Amino acid sequence: MTDAHAQLIPGARAFLAELAQNNSRDWFTVHKDRYEAELKSPALQLMDSAAQTISRRTGAEVTAKMFRPQRDVRFSSDKTPYNTHLHLMWTVNGAGCALFFGLAPDYCTAGGGIMGFSKTQLPRWRAAVDGAFGDETAALTDILALKGFAAREPELKRVPAPYTKAHPHGHLLQRKSLTFWHEMTAREQAAPLGALMSAYLTQEPMFALLDSALAE
Repeated sequence: MTDAHAQLIPGARAFLAELAQNNSRDWFTVHKDRYEAELKSPALQLMDSAAQTISRRTGAEVTAKMFRPQRDVRFSSDKTPYNTHLHLMWTVNGAGCALFFGLAPDYCTAGGGIMGFSKTQLPRWRAAVDGAFGDETAALTDILALKGFAAREPELKRVPAPYTKAHPHGHLLQRKSLTFWHEMTAREQAAPLGALMSAYLTQEPMFALLDSALAE
């Protein structure tokens, strides 16, 4: 069966490639109708479809977000006004676990996890990693890697005190976030809703584990 969202990726990618070559307000204003038709409208449709599908499965409300195209250039030396990527996010539980979709001229990814632990979550994360939760998280991380979802590298270079570098889960203790990413294949890109739901189901055990320890 053809995915109703199959044209999103080729259409949005073509627009983003042209935007990358003409990143100005004048060009974007002239081509705003194309942005609406080829990127924004189909992206919002995919966002709503995925949110409804996850909500039906979980019975919980899903918070969906499409990131704005305008860049915040206040503190950047790069003053180009627009992002040349499309990012969507679906937050699925109290811990803040989310499903991610990212598209640019040179990548198309599905991912998931927590982008950044809150101030209250970070000490709870470290305390949990120091116990049985750490064993479970490490095991699930390895399983996700085998399924094609690689974890981003930890933010800290050293294991934080009071833990030592010999800690069996030092790599987890060095984290201030936990996300997993998968480069979508050509077949997955032709059926983005199905690919995103597959990504969600693959990561659902990790989402549940993180929620058990970190839900606000």
